[in-house]
Amino acid sequence: MKIQPVILAGGTGSRLWPLSRELYPKQLLQLIDETSLLQTTVLRVSQLIDVLPPLLVVGEEHRFVTRSQMGGLGLADSCNILLEPVGRNTAPAICGAVEYCALESDEDTVLLVLPADHLILRKASFQEAVNRAAELAAEGKIVTFGIEPQHPETGYGYIEQGEGDSVRSFREKPDLATAQSYLEQGNYFWNSGMFAFTIKTFRQEMENLAPEMLSAMKDSVADGVRDDPFFRLDEAAMERCPSDSIDYALMEKTKRAAVVAADLDWSDIGSWHALWEVSAKDKDGNVHQGDVILKDTKNCLVRAESTLVATVGLEDTLVVETSDAVLVAPMSRSQDVKKIVTSLKKSKRSEFKVHRTVYRPWGSYTVLEEQPRYQIKRITVSPGSKLSLQMHHHRHEHWVVVSGTARITNGDDVFLLYENQSTYIPAGVNHRLENPGVIELELIEVQNGSYLGEDDIVRFEDDYGRNE
Repeated sequence: MKIQPVILAGGTGSRLWPLSRELYPKQLLQLIDETSLLQTTVLRVSQLIDVLPPLLVVGEEHRFVTRSQMGGLGLADSCNILLEPVGRNTAPAICGAVEYCALESDEDTVLLVLPADHLILRKASFQEAVNRAAELAAEGKIVTFGIEPQHPETGYGYIEQGEGDSVRSFREKPDLATAQSYLEQGNYFWNSGMFAFTIKTFRQEMENLAPEMLSAMKDSVADGVRDDPFFRLDEAAMERCPSDSIDYALMEKTKRAAVVAADLDWSDIGSWHALWEVSAKDKDGNVHQGDVILKDTKNCLVRAESTLVATVGLEDTLVVETSDAVLVAPMSRSQDVKKIVTSLKKSKRSEFKVHRTVYRPWGSYTVLEEQPRYQIKRITVSPGSKLSLQMHHHRHEHWVVVSGTARITNGDDVFLLYENQSTYIPAGVNHRLENPGVIELELIEVQNGSYLGEDDIVRFEDDYGRNE
């Protein structure tokens, strides 16, 4: 029996702000070790027995950094990447993945659906749980993985197990007293958001319980476009698809639900407190990373990304610094960090969406200074990569090469620039930046003009299929 992993990588991880941003979310971050949560998940499923190459379901805006991370694992050509043009929650994402897999797979193929941002430390137990789930899925069950609770947790939903492997009910996140009673009863498990089922079973149940969603996502695949290595779901079809979670759309309604209980040393790393729990701590119970100095500090999470962070006399507190934001909160309020993100969105501030460093398919840029009529960026271009041939209506640009070699298109002229050399590009002139060398190209860009927004770009040629 072959297993097709489907990895859902479209979330934003708002509770891990300011490190997690909409355009560089939680699953792409290195929170535990030198690999991102997405990379860790891909490696985990790649080591399963009788498993097919994974299918990744990602947002359109994350496509290039996702492929880059797969390239870092040597898997860029073996992972299929399904692009969601709009977000519609987990049920449409899974439905689209099922329809995509049905294009080339037998309807009895077992799909193993996993979030991209979970931590599982017990690999042997995971393999055993997957094997059991695949057996039940082959029998026509829709299987969910229940995590054996280690304490009365109020941040997770629960699964109530009935006779055998059956699911009696799903429960919302409880208060502490209710969570304690669940723990004492022994037949309640944390809802992990991991599933297994065959293509045939899933389609049958969606036809019965959510036919409008199934129809829309069938159309989104049928009208989708392959843009190797990506497959882009049709936007119009997905726009008309109802938005719902897989729990509400399917799992709480189906009579074919089964649960596999598993002790996986699992965490969804859904908050800074959850990250503190699973991380290595010093003798005072602190988790710290970056340039930090801790004095009389206990049971804290302190993370510095760009500057020195010092604490004195803190307990049970989280402090997270990035180049453009600092978060300070009691550890007990870590679930409420998402309220900050909501406020940022309402205020139309950019800090919920992007870091000062923004990743592009050709490399990255970092905003060093931003003022009303000028802006300074550091631009890094990967070897062999090039930006689009483009033009700006409102801004002029000055480029100074810091290291590497640049091939410049400036109007009708094409020439090379080396370290400490520069060029000026007036508004309205077609231009392009390339790295023909074998090391990274780094340069400083100074923009000035009446409008400096990223939407002031007219693209004429682009290696990455972008037209925005």
